[in-house]
Amino acid sequence: MNTDIKDSITTREKEILSLLAIGLSSKEISEKLFISPHTVEYHRRQLLKKTKSRNIAQLIGTVYRMGIL
Repeated sequence: MNTDIKDSITTREKEILSLLAIGLSSKEISEKLFISPHTVEYHRRQLLKKTKSRNIAQLIGTVYRMGIL
């Protein structure tokens, strides 16, 4: 199951994860990656769904334990 999740996370989602992990907001991430805040929110929702996480703190913990970050 962990391998399936790892394989399903895109390069862009990994970029966003690394920025979320250092505490950046969606607005800050969007400015840094030159994408809209709406796009960042979309990727956040996808990541929460893929990892079955309830919030960003749980998401970050999950991806660290899985070795994604």
